[in-house]
Amino acid sequence: MKKTKGKVFLVGAGPGDMGLLTLKALRCIQKAETILYDFHLNKRLLNFAKEGTELIYAGKRGGRHEMTQDEINASLLSKALEGKVVCRLKGGDPFVFGRGGEEAEVLAAHGVDFEIIPGVTSAISVPAYAGIPLTHRKYSSSFAVITGNEDETKKDSKINWPAIAKGIDTLVFLMGVKNIDYITSSLITHGMDPLTPAAIVRWGTRPEQVTLTTTLKDISKMATGEHIRPPAVMVVGKTVGLRDTLSWYEKKPLFGQRILITRQYTEDYEPLEDMGAEIFEFPTIKTVPPDSYDALDAAIDTIETYDWIILTSSNGFQYFFNRLIEKNKDIRDLKGIRLCAIGEKTAEKLKGCGLITAAVPEEFNAEGLIEQFTKDGENAIKGKRFLLPRAEKARETFPDRVRELGGHIDTPAAYKTIRPQTHAKRLERFLREGKITMATFTSASSFNNLQEFLGSETTELLRDITIAAIGPVTKKAIAKAGLTVGIMPERATIDGLVQAIISEAAALPSYVKHKSFR
Repeated sequence: MKKTKGKVFLVGAGPGDMGLLTLKALRCIQKAETILYDFHLNKRLLNFAKEGTELIYAGKRGGRHEMTQDEINASLLSKALEGKVVCRLKGGDPFVFGRGGEEAEVLAAHGVDFEIIPGVTSAISVPAYAGIPLTHRKYSSSFAVITGNEDETKKDSKINWPAIAKGIDTLVFLMGVKNIDYITSSLITHGMDPLTPAAIVRWGTRPEQVTLTTTLKDISKMATGEHIRPPAVMVVGKTVGLRDTLSWYEKKPLFGQRILITRQYTEDYEPLEDMGAEIFEFPTIKTVPPDSYDALDAAIDTIETYDWIILTSSNGFQYFFNRLIEKNKDIRDLKGIRLCAIGEKTAEKLKGCGLITAAVPEEFNAEGLIEQFTKDGENAIKGKRFLLPRAEKARETFPDRVRELGGHIDTPAAYKTIRPQTHAKRLERFLREGKITMATFTSASSFNNLQEFLGSETTELLRDITIAAIGPVTKKAIAKAGLTVGIMPERATIDGLVQAIISEAAALPSYVKHKSFR
């Protein structure tokens, strides 16, 4: 049987800010069987790939490539001929100095189906994040995007210097840091005013963004003095002068912060991004089914005998509810049983399934549960039957207290948490280079598992960054490693943690204070 050819999607990943990824690009990442990706993109995008997706790193960083362009072309072709759906993930836009045209030509020559998914190019987005419009009714009616890495020793330049020096209002040079002397001198030699405003923006749309503004004649000297290296975008034209008025990104309260989260990203973290932070997602915990459902199944078989069901988290409820359905039961079988949810988010999850909670403790921990059920006196627990579906390993504080007070409680495992199978090389590099300003931990396990990833260097790597812990138990685990927790919310929820970080924003260190990132 002849194998069907696959398809290659040449996808623009945007300049770095996760929010600038297009919906179509996201769908492609999610369905791809193979993703071949470059250096200059936000690696968090790879978290959207389905489990088992083949990831191939092509490199392409500042002239240093893990794979040559010929090797990339060959890899795309071979994977497609294996019948796979391939996502060629490129920073910016594939057809704006992204060599996407060359890759598409190779695919077309071999009869391989392909599709182009445009991305937000750094030529437009980076100046925008620096507060520099490329066009403006008063100052600029045209702009040009020009390669900055043309070999200056070439006898026949493909750049029409006289035309761009005098005929275009705003010039954008990509990949031009190494040739900045050549670019500025060529423009001035061919008639551009040396006093024309000029800017260079490094790591645009990212926490490390640095923007320098001066004149065309001085921009090279300034860039050298400030140790500007790739990736950077250079803008020349009168609209650069609007930056003082239009700068917005660098004024955000959390600009310059890259925050490590050690659990899977959820919308609870969005306020941090809205305020200018970038999230570095590195889950140290993965939720999976328990080793055995026997105890939970036995509880579900006699579900009608319980007075209370206590759901400790959204995860706990989801696993419990899924198993309830698999046992051919539904919400009608919970009639008459009172429900207790730990936290508003868990209560919302229940409500979404048509279940109303009878109790939500004020403190989202074992101590809060004890207080909730002894409000009317300790005799309120006596003779009552509780079902507490939970993680395989959990604290016994509440179950022990229920039994002491004459109640009956079953604590079957509904799920368990494990350490994901992944490597921490990138995380370790970012920590070592100081590119992470804060680490957050939502459980003792999330911190302990990170220690297993990072090994004996954990304490040293985290010592100089701000640490946020969701509650006292997590704080205790961190302190045991010799580290100090700087932020802990009053309420042990993700939302509470996020709000505590925001309230401390003014005191947090920022990238812009560290010359090494330039």
